[in-house]
Amino acid sequence: METTEIRLEDLRPAEGATKKRKRVGRGRASGHGKTSTRGHNGEGQRSGCSRKIGFEGGQMPGYRKTPKLDGFRSLNPIVFAEINISKIAEMKEDEIDLDVLKAKGLYGKKYDELRILGNGELTRKVTVKARHFTKSAKEKIEAAGGKALLV
Repeated sequence: METTEIRLEDLRPAEGATKKRKRVGRGRASGHGKTSTRGHNGEGQRSGCSRKIGFEGGQMPGYRKTPKLDGFRSLNPIVFAEINISKIAEMKEDEIDLDVLKAKGLYGKKYDELRILGNGELTRKVTVKARHFTKSAKEKIEAAGGKALLV
């Protein structure tokens, strides 16, 4: 059995692993002559062309139009009625939710959900049903022995 010796000068890249370098602007025969792969005329084909990022050929660019659209509005926004712990402490009810507050005349029809905020102190046991509680509000209700139930 004969061993073949591999020498450094015998090493070659695999077939198809390398391509010829693109030599631009070296005459028609190179395949990249005349316009040098830049097409015909126009601003982008000139040397030293550097258009601003976001330039749209002179029309008002999108990034300048968007503030004029006045943002985006939700089709079905949730309107929160907000109430503080101090207001709950003044009430006599043991169970409080949005329907109770509407019945008392504190909030009108336009409010969909209730949000409890943590301003004030609570000394009695109350069950509060709401869509959202601030961290401090939940702590104060539970410290007083009440329940903060998410609806």
